[in-house]
Amino acid sequence: MHQVEFDRAGSRIRWTEAPGAEPARVYLHGLGSMSAVYHAHVAARPELCGRRSLFLDLPGHGISDRPADFGYTLDDHAHAVATAMDHAGVAAAELIAHSMGGAVALVLAHRRPDLVSRLVLTEANLDPFPPPSAGSSGIAAVDEDEFVGSEFERVLERVGPEWAATMRLTDPRALYRTAVGLRKGSEPMMRTILEEAAIDRIYLQGEQTGALEGREGLEAAGVRVVTVPDAGHNVMFDNPDAFAAAIAGRF
Repeated sequence: MHQVEFDRAGSRIRWTEAPGAEPARVYLHGLGSMSAVYHAHVAARPELCGRRSLFLDLPGHGISDRPADFGYTLDDHAHAVATAMDHAGVAAAELIAHSMGGAVALVLAHRRPDLVSRLVLTEANLDPFPPPSAGSSGIAAVDEDEFVGSEFERVLERVGPEWAATMRLTDPRALYRTAVGLRKGSEPMMRTILEEAAIDRIYLQGEQTGALEGREGLEAAGVRVVTVPDAGHNVMFDNPDAFAAAIAGRF
């Protein structure tokens, strides 16, 4: 385990790491998740192993600290990731990021382009105010104290055992503020950052999720959009072969 302080209060972001060749791959998880749980099984595959791999847990999630006075905006999370990468001596990395983690990765790529050479995004949030079916929308539908006081436990019951297994390890206040920050988005917005980035970009959309809004615009901007068969939101679990192929650059 590795760690570094990311705020003035001494809070620490933590990650596990597999050694290997550069450029490194940095894996970022989604809302209420953990990086190693969602990505380590894929990073260990023969076509991907041998590369330095960092599995970061965002502030408030997993093994990272959960400061009560932290904002948990997309910018805040991106700053914490940048701090970790600087401490680890990682630059020009490939970012493999899922859902909310994809939004963080995009903000990081915009704020610190020296840290990112490639983006592999899985159903990343690109726009503000996701549909009501999105997890962040349900979490942000109540006020913060209500969510922390009682709604958190109800959300754990609704999301199902797979997501709840990691969400229950997330600080409720951090989860709520992250969801609110995700709904607000970034400036410039994540979709704009993705379209304008001058690096290799691939976006994975699970076939079971449905059509990706604005796909034509992304493709016109040079983003490779891949519809992954037999997969929903969690492509790395539903179709690990396709997920690994995307990371390995076989699409």
